[in-house]
Amino acid sequence: MAKITENLAQIQANIERAKSRAHAGKPVQIIAVTKEVDVERTEEAIEAGLIHLGENRPEGITTKREAIKHEAQWHFIGSLQTRKVKQVIHQLDFLHSLDRLSLAEEIEKRADRVIKCFVQANVSGEESKHGLAKDEVVPFIRSLADMTKIEVVGLMTMAPNTDNEQVIRDVFRNLKNLQQEVVALQLPYAPCTELSMGMSNDYEIAVEEGATFVRIGTALVG
Repeated sequence: MAKITENLAQIQANIERAKSRAHAGKPVQIIAVTKEVDVERTEEAIEAGLIHLGENRPEGITTKREAIKHEAQWHFIGSLQTRKVKQVIHQLDFLHSLDRLSLAEEIEKRADRVIKCFVQANVSGEESKHGLAKDEVVPFIRSLADMTKIEVVGLMTMAPNTDNEQVIRDVFRNLKNLQQEVVALQLPYAPCTELSMGMSNDYEIAVEEGATFVRIGTALVG
C-alpha cells in the first residue's frame, strides 16, 4: 500500500493545478475518508498532516475517536438516521448530510453546541442517491431559521459514477449556482460559504468548479 505522504503530495499537486486552471484562490480542505481503513492507517493519515477525517457510520467515529489520541476534525459523511443522532452528535465536528427536517429537529434536541452542517443536495436526480432535490434546497434552509444548534456552512453533493466529464461538471456547477443563491439570502444561520464535492475519481473537476472540501478515500488512504 502506497505511503499516505506520497499520495497526499500527488493529490495536493493535482488540486493546485486544478485551482490554477480555474483561477480559483480559495483554499481546498482535503478530508481523508477513513471509513474503510483501520485505526493504524487512520493514525498514519493524521501523522501525514491530515487532521480532517471522514466516517460514514456512528460506530466508525466513536471507535476511532476513542482509540486515537491525536487531535482531529471528524466529518460525518454518510446518511445519518434520525435515531442514531444521539449516538454521534457529540463526536462529530461537521455533518455533510443534512437532508430533512426530522434530522434537523433531532440535532436541535440533542446537540450541546452549534453543529456545522452541509445540506445535502441530490443535484443529479439519481434515485440511488440521498439528498434534497435542487428546488427543495432553499425552502429547506429557510425552514431552519429558528434552530439554534445548526449552522449551514455549505452544500454537499455526489456526482454520478460516470466517465462523462461533462455530466460530472454540470452537477458540480449546479451545486455552485445553488450555493450562490443561498449566500445571496444573507441568512445569519446559513452563511453557506463552503462546497463539499468531489471524491477520489472526480475531485479535480470539483475543484475547478469551486469545491472547498473534497472527500478522498481510495486515492489517499486506500
